[in-house]
Amino acid sequence: MTIAVAHNDSAEGRAALLHAAREAIFQHTSMAVLHILGRQQTEGDPAIAALRVEIEQALHSAGLEDLEWDLHTAPDESGKAAALVELTNEVGAVLLVVGSRRRTPIGKFLLGSTVQRVVLDSPVAVLVVKAPLG
Repeated sequence: MTIAVAHNDSAEGRAALLHAAREAIFQHTSMAVLHILGRQQTEGDPAIAALRVEIEQALHSAGLEDLEWDLHTAPDESGKAAALVELTNEVGAVLLVVGSRRRTPIGKFLLGSTVQRVVLDSPVAVLVVKAPLG
């Protein structure tokens, strides 16, 4: 039983990471951090090692460093939403936590969203987290 979290370098991504970590601790399980690689990134990219350090630091600063977690990456070939759903299946997650930006009602109507696609396509429950205001 694993809690998966969609990670990106944003306030929303950090909020999702910390919420997923707390949920994994509450459920006495591990966390799978899912990160979609940029077009220029590869598995051996030094940025991936830096990403691990960034995640470790975020967990440590929140007092969540004892959590068992692993980083899973995938290329952005078929779109971020599809890649996240595929990674969620691969890690056997029971819950996927994603961060979402605050938008106006018109913005939600006019703009497509990776989060919306993930919610529709995910084989598991999806928890949408917003970053704190300010």
